[in-house]
Amino acid sequence: MRFRNLRELIEICQTESKTISQIMLEDQAEESGQPESEITAVMTEYYQIMKTAVHKGLTEDITSTSGLTGGDAKRVETYRKNAEPSAGDIACQAMAYALAVSEVNASMGRIVATPTAGSCGIIPGVFVSAQERFGWPDEHLVRGLFCAGAIGYVIANNSFISGAEGGCQAEIGSAIGMAAGAMTELRGGSPEQAVHAVGLALKNTLGLICDPVGGLVEIPCIVRNGFGAVNALAASDMALAGVKSAIPSDEVIDVMLEVGSSMPSRHRETAQGGLAQTPTGRKIMKELRARKK
Repeated sequence: MRFRNLRELIEICQTESKTISQIMLEDQAEESGQPESEITAVMTEYYQIMKTAVHKGLTEDITSTSGLTGGDAKRVETYRKNAEPSAGDIACQAMAYALAVSEVNASMGRIVATPTAGSCGIIPGVFVSAQERFGWPDEHLVRGLFCAGAIGYVIANNSFISGAEGGCQAEIGSAIGMAAGAMTELRGGSPEQAVHAVGLALKNTLGLICDPVGGLVEIPCIVRNGFGAVNALAASDMALAGVKSAIPSDEVIDVMLEVGSSMPSRHRETAQGGLAQTPTGRKIMKELRARKK
């Protein structure tokens, strides 16, 4: 890629008068030797998988393989349709859709890791709900995935996207940043605004630990996906309103690396701390072990 960080990415966008998604697609084609049409076709397939997962999670009775989770997406969607959500309709819809995809993942269904399975619901939740709200064609959302991919590329190469390495800030946080930046571009924001959205989003999740109960990507991972979708929308709205990240987004990514590296191992996907070691968390783990025996 021609860019190593978000600052370089913005400079290229400004020099060539192109969007982040255009730069990412062109660079990926150059690096892989594949035509842009083939790369776009693959990304289009990924987006169809995301939409299918949303539909499956909202229309089928989903229960995780452990039996611990399932059905929350349908509960939130039913509430959205029959009440007046405090966060507003679009936020509640994105939350329900994010939960739906995460529950499909927990039931061993087909999802797209964006950037990981543990954070797979955030981008689909934001994208599919926005598509339904604004009437965008699939092609528009597919371009947004290239923007999200460029942001994820920078984060992955300058910090973490793995909870085992950097805590949940690396998984949920990265996905929120990717979704926020992409949504900003999809709404017509400039590359600078998209990058500010990334910084605003990441600052809100710094220090978030990874503490899966029973070592499973379910509790609290699924609900964090739901909240993450709402946070991404909020960060995008802030950026589109003209709010800027006072700390440059690249520096925020550097802080994610610093914070993640300082986290004790018990807060990095080992299930040895946090919610996993509460009395209820330990009880659930004990029951799961007994069930396996």
